[in-house]
Amino acid sequence: MVIDRKQLARTKVADLQNGRSAYAETREMTALIKKELQSLNIDVHEDVTSFGSWFIPKTQDQP
Repeated sequence: MVIDRKQLARTKVADLQNGRSAYAETREMTALIKKELQSLNIDVHEDVTSFGSWFIPKTQDQP
């Protein structure tokens, strides 16, 4: 089974747009998500751990 990493990143960004958090295990996936977020001008909080990165949507009242 072939996994399209770009499509997976788009799916995670769609989750963020719907108010859900997203997790990326690899640097490659983190970079793809960041690139997609930047192109859509979406601001999120990124929590980087030694195991991966969590992307958490910011609410309207958060700076």
